[in-house]
Amino acid sequence: MRSAPTILHLDMDAFFAQAEQASKPSLRGKAVVVGGLGPRGVVATASYEARVFGVHSAMPMAQARRLAPNAAYLVPRFGFYRSISEQVMGLLRALSPLVEPLSLDEAFVDLEAGGAASDEESARLAGARLRADIRAVTGLTGSVGLAASKMLAKIASERAKPDGLVLIEPGTERALLGPLSVRTLPGVGPATGDHLRRAGIHTVDELAEAGEDELVRLLGKAHGHALYAMALARDERPVVAERETKSVSVEDTYDIDIHDRLRVGLEVQRLADRCVGRLRGAGLSGRTIVLKVRRYDFSTLTRSETLRGPTDDQAVVREAAARLLDSVDTTGGVRLLGVGVSGLADYTQEDLFAQAAGEAAEHPAEEPVDEPAPEPAEPAERHWSAGHDVRHTEHGHGWVQGSGVGRVTVRFETPQSAPGRIRTFRVDDPALEPADPLPLVRRRPAEATEPADPAGTAGVPGGGTVLGVG
Repeated sequence: MRSAPTILHLDMDAFFAQAEQASKPSLRGKAVVVGGLGPRGVVATASYEARVFGVHSAMPMAQARRLAPNAAYLVPRFGFYRSISEQVMGLLRALSPLVEPLSLDEAFVDLEAGGAASDEESARLAGARLRADIRAVTGLTGSVGLAASKMLAKIASERAKPDGLVLIEPGTERALLGPLSVRTLPGVGPATGDHLRRAGIHTVDELAEAGEDELVRLLGKAHGHALYAMALARDERPVVAERETKSVSVEDTYDIDIHDRLRVGLEVQRLADRCVGRLRGAGLSGRTIVLKVRRYDFSTLTRSETLRGPTDDQAVVREAAARLLDSVDTTGGVRLLGVGVSGLADYTQEDLFAQAAGEAAEHPAEEPVDEPAPEPAEPAERHWSAGHDVRHTEHGHGWVQGSGVGRVTVRFETPQSAPGRIRTFRVDDPALEPADPLPLVRRRPAEATEPADPAGTAGVPGGGTVLGVG
């Protein structure tokens, strides 16, 4: 294991909730919970103000509402978060070619591979500069951990939260790890943690004292060897650059099980359209269409069909997804549907409009029975999701605070404004339309070339901490 602390782990602070607070001046400094708002919804992210009440990620939303009834509860805006994530990942790639994203808001960086750092001091400066650059470009804060390995860098970033920087000094790693819970180590989840606890092993020190042979006996050869090495602060895992996208998919979970077969079919078509939109947006095409169905009893079925060549044609993907649905029994109800495309390529084969029919000919199905066309449905009432952006022809940009009983309440404000006024409209008010999110940071021309403070002190509270145990 290298001795210089040149592995950096970045973790944005309460990312979704922080982005919502930055976007909505009236929510700054207040409890914000982002996640699914239906009966089966779970918390995706809670702001630090909400965490004071015990709200945390993966908690059922109903429980979160009991703990923090006065918090703002918002539906996620994943497109918005993704756009911020792309800015952050761009800053990381400017530091090194070896960037390993773990999620939209978290990544490892090998600073030494990019020539950004070679020793303790240069690593600290690189981390401080990164935090300043993230603040300047996105308006948000992230916490940075620096160490000689991925495991220790992640532990350091956890200790740096929120909005800080922690560097683990070489030579102090084992003393630091010793008293920590075994759950701190990568690969020790609830099941492994319980297994170790029943064996009387609670801390990393106790893990090391148990010895390699005992851990292999308890956990198996691969897991036992790996955990023993980590207990001794040995982690040789390299930072692996981002791999190519292997698939593009979308899925929806429904608050109430869908029993109507026609509705299920329409939902699959809608998901196929969204999937094709993402596919085209990435400039990709694919050969394998995948359908995912989670039924009322939580059993999950996956069906796939491989075409003769890659496609990004909406009709082809729709037809393939519909054929896959024909092979699934949805009688008891459906709680989740997903459509994906894999076997990706950066080109589209010409003249694939007939290929779906060609594949069907290879696997003949029953002749469909002609049915009368359904009567056109009445236009559905517009749905306004809490937290999402809107624009009113008279009042300008705002966001949905809530809706129900034919009304929608909107607060009109922007990331650069003061907290705005609240107004209520009919849900079908023609002057009110969905809108795209506004940028969190308004860049002035002079700022485009102005370097960030290399010490990380300009607009970045918290500074840095060197963590060493003597």
